Amino acid sequence: MAANKKKNPLQKYLSSNKSYPILYAIAAGLYPILFYFTNNYTIVNTWSHVGYFLVMFLLLPIVVFMILHFVMKSTNLKKHEKYVFPFLNVFAFLIFMMFCYYAGFYLKVALLSFFVAIGFSFFFHGFFKKLVVFQLILALIGVYTLAPRIIKLINYSDAWTVQPDNIKSVRFVKKPNVYFIQPDGYANFSELRKENYKVDYSKFEEFLMKENFKYYEDFRSNYASTLSSNSATFMMKHHYYNNGTSFSEALNARNIIISDNAVLSIFKNNNYKTHFISELPYLILNRPKLGYDVSNFEVDDVSFIGTGLGETQDVIQPLKEYLNEDVDTSKFFFIELFNPGHIHGRKVDSEGIEGERKLWRESLVYANERIFKVISSIKEKDPNSLIVIMADHGGFVGMEYTNQIYNKTQDKDLVNSIFTSTLAIHWPNNNAPNYDTSFKSAVNVFRILFSYLGEDDSYLKNLQPDESFVILKDVEPPGVYKYIDQFGTVTLKKQ
Repeated sequence: MAANKKKNPLQKYLSSNKSYPILYAIAAGLYPILFYFTNNYTIVNTWSHVGYFLVMFLLLPIVVFMILHFVMKSTNLKKHEKYVFPFLNVFAFLIFMMFCYYAGFYLKVALLSFFVAIGFSFFFHGFFKKLVVFQLILALIGVYTLAPRIIKLINYSDAWTVQPDNIKSVRFVKKPNVYFIQPDGYANFSELRKENYKVDYSKFEEFLMKENFKYYEDFRSNYASTLSSNSATFMMKHHYYNNGTSFSEALNARNIIISDNAVLSIFKNNNYKTHFISELPYLILNRPKLGYDVSNFEVDDVSFIGTGLGETQDVIQPLKEYLNEDVDTSKFFFIELFNPGHIHGRKVDSEGIEGERKLWRESLVYANERIFKVISSIKEKDPNSLIVIMADHGGFVGMEYTNQIYNKTQDKDLVNSIFTSTLAIHWPNNNAPNYDTSFKSAVNVFRILFSYLGEDDSYLKNLQPDESFVILKDVEPPGVYKYIDQFGTVTLKKQ
């Protein structure tokens, strides 16, 4: 008689009556961790994030499962394990997925998860071990999808940040306080008057004229999102999305913008005190080291899971406080405002072209109110300062939702709606340099400003091409494409 074949580990596990509390706990938390890291790898690139997720999603469940296992084993509750562990595993898995998918707690989702877990534990507990196997298979798939992103981060090169000249050593001759105010998604007047936006901007224009701002028509961003645009702006160099696949995120972008960049270094080298003031902690969502001397947000204000969006904070009060500090020290302020913003990102959230246009116009009214207050606060205390109002990108108005950007279009007005950016500058003594005609796109703004402050126009020899780029997915080959050339003409050229 032939000997029975030895069972493999999977068969032994499935046929065993033994409980595996540690395995059940790991299965509940491992895939949610991998899911979150895969979809948010640019905001969880710190060891503190890794530690947080390991503790909350793995270690804590293991402790809970083991304590319950010990209690039930030591009492007459052992027979209830077949209900308790399936309930805990399913409930924990669904709750973890809720936090990882929605980046927050939602009572309705939590209640639904509770009842699903109850139902499974009572009616399907016989399939529990197979469910655990399925969860572990999901985790293996998660490892497979996360690995390329980790490899990309490991292989990230900062070669693109190297300057072509010695501008980082520029010495300022003029040393006014410098305010860089960024209203998210504020389109240029050149587009506001066109069909996609159809906005009356006369009040804002009159305000700028009254406050002696010079406006720059047809100005635009080089990239399509806050992170991709600002990382290029503050480094004064093109990065071409680092050959990525998402226009909204960019490798190492938050660390560049908040921790260390050419602009910040130049101001510090000229003994400026640097300030970051924002309505939301969006730019410090990955908890980077703060390179600014002063900020109205601290890293500890940011949760490990979140979007960095939500209810806006007042920027006027901290601005007034900082204006009254160190009055004999030159200061640089980066003030980030989140209106008017852009239209909804996903099709499922879109209210259609007209609905999104209406929402954007309403947001524009609020944006103008905030800008008026910020400028008035600055001018009251510091009337002869250098003030720059520059948006990070356009409002995408005319599209149904922003993710349509991944689909090729050669519609000039739609392309311009993506990149159009307001630019207005208050020059000290109302005296703009004669080379301010060089203001065409965001990547060169600070290089031009530093030429002015250092009274050295030789730095203008190394201006970056005034080109704008997008990531397309519905073309062959997919990837980064030039959408607007240095002459402002809509084009389509693989980068």
